[in-house]
Amino acid sequence: MTRLAAFQRVVNQYADIADFLVVYIEEAHPSDGWRSSDAPYQIPKHRCLEDRLRAAQMMLAEVPGGNVVVDNMENSSNAAYGAYFERLYIVRDERVVYQGGRGPEGYRISELRNWLEQYRNDLVNSQTAVLHV
Repeated sequence: MTRLAAFQRVVNQYADIADFLVVYIEEAHPSDGWRSSDAPYQIPKHRCLEDRLRAAQMMLAEVPGGNVVVDNMENSSNAAYGAYFERLYIVRDERVVYQGGRGPEGYRISELRNWLEQYRNDLVNSQTAVLHV
């Protein structure tokens, strides 16, 4: 959850050209497992969907107006996208067009921002028509 502020800035900056969704998966550093001393919250390992939903509610509070969904207890989204434990994706027309590295080392919000900026430029340029008379 520590990178949510930077992600929220990207959401705000590019909300005019993209929809954003956070998929809350299993907790990376549960308080009753491999604990992180700098974690802003102490969240135990999810034992049921209700546990995961409660944890996602905390995330939602950090992403005002954001869209947060929760992976199932079989971790299907996590497995399908290899998100363990954080990863950025861009899906366009039902195809993955950007896949960031696995976090925490491969999580680069700057790459996401660069992709979105290029996409915005492409949109602007594609809407510019030159009429030769």
